[in-house]
Amino acid sequence: MQEGTTEQELKDRLSLIESMIGEGRRSIETWGWTYVLWGVAYYFAIAWAEWGRSAWAWPVTALIAVIVTVVVASFKAGNHPGTTLGRAIGSVWIALGISMFLLFPALGVSGRLTDQHLFVALMSAILGLANGASALILRWKVQFVCAVVWWVVAVAVCFTTDGQSTILFLVAIFFCQIVFGAYSQIAEAQQRKRRGPIHA
Repeated sequence: MQEGTTEQELKDRLSLIESMIGEGRRSIETWGWTYVLWGVAYYFAIAWAEWGRSAWAWPVTALIAVIVTVVVASFKAGNHPGTTLGRAIGSVWIALGISMFLLFPALGVSGRLTDQHLFVALMSAILGLANGASALILRWKVQFVCAVVWWVVAVAVCFTTDGQSTILFLVAIFFCQIVFGAYSQIAEAQQRKRRGPIHA
């Protein structure tokens, strides 16, 4: 610390950091709908792949979910300026998407993704990483719990039957995508209600 830094300056800096973290959380809450969308997309792809026995289930479902995400996000974003933390969190999730779109099709086409346990373990570990990074950046315990759930599933499915790994994956999707997304949307609605109407 600099010698000339007063106690008030330190309090101001701490307040600024806390407000930036709060803004980052509000940014995640604003994107809560994407967690729900992707949770539903995962369920759809799993059902289609299982009952339809189609190799196209995951790529087609993911492509549709990406298109919906981009279109809705472009309407929701409008002219609102992004925050540094919001861009950092967005970058984590964009990197996750790119990683999945490169890795999973390559593993599938090469014939190396024939083991359901490997797929669930990789998917869960990657989702745990993104949720963990977001949670640590934002100091958000609720999202960190989601990361821990994904990491537990990633390890547990290595030691389970096919049926058990499916159940673990479905449960993790429900709690870490759909419930967390709904929770985020509710938190955003409560924040808007507390702030009141915005006047132009």
